[in-house]
Amino acid sequence: MSSEAKHDYHLIDPSPWPVVGSIFAFVMMVGAVLWMHESYAGFGVLMGNSVIFFIGLAGVLFTMAGWWRDVIKESVEQGAHTPVVKLHLRYGMLLFIASEVMFFVAWFWAYFNAALFPADSGLSAWPPSGIVTLDPWHLPLLNTLILLTSGTTVTWAHHAIQTGDKKGAVQGLALTVALGLFFTLVQAYEYGHAPFTFGFNGGLERLPFEDGAHMFLAAGAGNLQAIYGSTFFMATGFHGMHVIIGTLFLIVCLFRALKGHFTPERHFGFEAAAWYWHFVDVVWLFLFAAIYVWGVGPVVL
Repeated sequence: MSSEAKHDYHLIDPSPWPVVGSIFAFVMMVGAVLWMHESYAGFGVLMGNSVIFFIGLAGVLFTMAGWWRDVIKESVEQGAHTPVVKLHLRYGMLLFIASEVMFFVAWFWAYFNAALFPADSGLSAWPPSGIVTLDPWHLPLLNTLILLTSGTTVTWAHHAIQTGDKKGAVQGLALTVALGLFFTLVQAYEYGHAPFTFGFNGGLERLPFEDGAHMFLAAGAGNLQAIYGSTFFMATGFHGMHVIIGTLFLIVCLFRALKGHFTPERHFGFEAAAWYWHFVDVVWLFLFAAIYVWGVGPVVL
């Protein structure tokens, strides 16, 4: 009997990557916890050590490379990505981006909760007294222009692929990757020169509840100011992480474009990366408007 498939669906072969990726992600998470808790006496010399984190990170990158290689092989060499499979890949990518939207909703929620109701966080105003905010019309504006331009170049690359223009696709992708790297460098410089920090500057004050339990409140003006730093760096920092991930996606697409993998009929791998990149652009516009521009001065309630 013939082994040729009589349906449009892709029955995936057994793969080690989900298990391998989960293990390395867990190692990376444990390494991050140990790295950020150097004063905790639970694991001795491991506390404050970044080695475990970077071992996990290397494993995650290795998983990504291996998994993507297999998916590319299934599409280009085996031809397993039929129109039905491509449709479901699109559904999966859209659901993934929707989950990312809710991820950022959490950070915006935390920021607006403190900004609109500063008294609930023990603050008299927003930004907290003593905080010098960043000038939105300097580096943040530059990064906004960089991301908007990168959205244009990735669209150029998409149009080039649709028309069979390999040279234009490579040029558009190369420019987009360069702009993504430039954005990351500018943000790293901004973080290095920010007039406020992420963490708390003092100890924690323990206050008793009526039932005998305890709660810990940040003590001192420096710790109240850290509420601003934590909401700022969590929102913009996770966006920066997504820029790095998106840049990696586009680098993979650049190498695939150089090898001629993309055709006008088959280029969902690029489309997924482009959707992700446009999502990163839109999130940054909200961050720029809400955190950098609107958040410069105190909120009048």
